[in-house]
Amino acid sequence: MSFVGSMMPVFWLVLGIAMAVTEGITVQLNAIWFALGAVVAAVSAALGASVRTQWILFAGVSLAALLATRPFVRKVVKTCKEPTNADRVIGKTGVVTQTVDNLPGMGRVSVLGMDWSARTQDGEILEEGERIRVLAIEGVKLIVAAETAQHTHKGAT
Repeated sequence: MSFVGSMMPVFWLVLGIAMAVTEGITVQLNAIWFALGAVVAAVSAALGASVRTQWILFAGVSLAALLATRPFVRKVVKTCKEPTNADRVIGKTGVVTQTVDNLPGMGRVSVLGMDWSARTQDGEILEEGERIRVLAIEGVKLIVAAETAQHTHKGAT
């Protein structure tokens, strides 16, 4: 066995430990499959398998583990996106509390009892007291349109 061949079990174990540590740090189940593949490759290296076989085992076991467990993990580890206060106003209606005019960059609206700076998507001027619908949020400003207008915003969902 060559020097490189004798070092392969160590290489695979170090790689496996690195993947396990990465998994522990990220906690997103992104590296655990590679750690398992590295352990299998380390065992095959210790038993004298060729470097090519070790790489094939590493890739095959990692891929098989990923394909076998990823759908299950996605079901069990659900990441629910909780809307923030800001997200909750998209699609809601409100009222203009200060004339909305994009040119001078002024305008305020009240939506769900919260005061927001606002601008319109297409530059229309909205007068105080007018009803609006929130299309999107850009930075700290709401993008609004008159409630009766049928506007869509490219960034809105």
